[in-house]
Parts: sequence; C-alpha cells; structure tokens
Amino acid sequence: MHDSPSRLELLRFAWRVVVQQATASLAQIDGWIAVEERRGAERRRGDEMRPPPPEWVVERGLQKTNMVAVHQGRPLDGKEEHQVRRRHAGRRRL
Repeated sequence: MHDSPSRLELLRFAWRVVVQQATASLAQIDGWIAVEERRGAERRRGDEMRPPPPEWVVERGLQKTNMVAVHQGRPLDGKEEHQVRRRHAGRRRL
C-alpha cells in the first residue's frame, strides 16, 4: 500500500526547496558583489597610479620639426603632441 505524503510534509519539503534555492541565489549575488568591489578597487588603484597631467603640451605640425603651439594642461586628443615640463615649454626646440 502506498501512503501519499501529508500536506504538512509537502509544505516542509517546499520550504526546504525554497531555502536551498534562496541560499544558492544569495551566494551567486555575493559573488557578483565581490567582483564589482574588486573592479572598483582596481579602478581606484589605477587612478592613484596614473601620473599627473603634463604641465605643458607642445602641438606639432605635419612635419615633426614644426611646433604649432604650446598648450598648458591636459593632452590634446588625437593631435600630434609632446608633453613637456614648464621650464622646457618656452625654450625647448622639439
């Protein structure tokens, strides 16, 4: 003779399944959080290790010997440039 499980036994089984799935889901989310924290720490470490921006940037023309302009501050995006210190910006020939 086959006894079917009682309603209480089924509810306890369902409870164990939900606890098991929730535990697995929380472990997965904890892993995602750890990855994001590690990425954030790596980003911060990279920002701290980045050298300071140059004091001056010399913009060059089509020929490498032509100096077009001297800019103060950050590098020029996509242009031919050479980073120099302040003491060299006005007198150095590049």
